[in-house]
Amino acid sequence: MDKEVLQQIEQIIGYKFSNANLLTKAFTHSSGVDNRLLSNERLEFLGDAVLAVVICQTLFERFPAYLEGDLTKVKSMLVSRRTCARVAKQFGLQKFLKVGKGMVSSQALSGSVAAGLLEALVAVIYIDGGFSAARTFILRTFGPLIDQADAEQAQGNFKSLLQQYTQQQFNTTPVYELLDEKGPDHNKCFELQVVISERHFPSAWGTNKKQAEQKAAFNALLELGILNGTLPDHDS
Repeated sequence: MDKEVLQQIEQIIGYKFSNANLLTKAFTHSSGVDNRLLSNERLEFLGDAVLAVVICQTLFERFPAYLEGDLTKVKSMLVSRRTCARVAKQFGLQKFLKVGKGMVSSQALSGSVAAGLLEALVAVIYIDGGFSAARTFILRTFGPLIDQADAEQAQGNFKSLLQQYTQQQFNTTPVYELLDEKGPDHNKCFELQVVISERHFPSAWGTNKKQAEQKAAFNALLELGILNGTLPDHDS
């Protein structure tokens, strides 16, 4: 791999290597060499582990109200081969990959091969610059995906999230109090509030009790500092 290509890759990923040979190896597929030990396969193994550690630590610290099962679901989605391949394609990295002639038009280049390339890249950044450099690259690259995964996980599940948090932190469960209802029987609106250990949280209106409970739970999560942002538009 010539110097110009190496510099182009460094510019794309936002990291400059001390040992450029590492980057060359990360971009060498087993189909492009006679000896598989000269390819990026072993780097994939290490990169997968480093990626998992960084993602797990980030999710653990960022979402204190998520139980193990919730964390595992989000982590599995983020470190999946599909997600890694998507990230590699967003960077356009596979076009720099050295592969054998039979692989040039292979669909694997945009799938498992691309995913392995990203893992290998994480590994060589880790080897070259240490854990901090690898963590910076991963968080910059996967940050939007973590935000998206959190939104998908929390969508319509505010009551469950609030219950998990209150059980962990206060050893109690939230109570939903009906404050008011308006309108005719066929078109009523309901106002509910959450009460946790005699602490009252901002109330919310909904077109049915279930929706009002979800919105009231969202308000409580906001006030507790567990969530930030705006309530998604849904009726669940």
